[in-house]
Amino acid sequence: MSHRCSAIIVIDMINTYDHADAELLLPSVEKAIPPMVELIGRARKQQIPVIYVNDNFGEWRSHHGEILETALAGPHADLVEPLRPDDASLFVVKARHSIFYETPLAYLLSQLEVDHVVLCGQVTEQCVLYSALDAHIRHLKVTVPQDTVAHIHNDLAEAALKMMHINMNADIVNSSAVTF
Repeated sequence: MSHRCSAIIVIDMINTYDHADAELLLPSVEKAIPPMVELIGRARKQQIPVIYVNDNFGEWRSHHGEILETALAGPHADLVEPLRPDDASLFVVKARHSIFYETPLAYLLSQLEVDHVVLCGQVTEQCVLYSALDAHIRHLKVTVPQDTVAHIHNDLAEAALKMMHINMNADIVNSSAVTF
């Protein structure tokens, strides 16, 4: 396939951080936000789709506006505000670890003719890893800018990045090296 259309996928960053392991996650989130904001900004300038795929926190009546309002009303709104979706952003609600599991994301990507996903967000050793695998088995090219993903356990995150590279042929790069 010579044509390459990219999309940025922002995983679980609209978050209240009201969950187990949040205190272990927060320092990594704080580091990942500035390069993530820069990457998303570059994508928007180049009219690359930015798709937020976010946990619904078990609230089955929730939609993206409600999820955003809840996160912005929480104690960690300062971590959500810089990543607030703009009017052109797309939003998919998920209930499990993978961005693809029981979501319309695969269909949306096919409609946008996307064959390259750039995954950023959290948690590297959980949702990012499982999403990279599901993208790989769908024959999508995967890039994971390592400075834009946040982890709970550094050793598991390093292993997850290595697995994504070796087992899924993902490009593991710094966000400044991402091309669309």
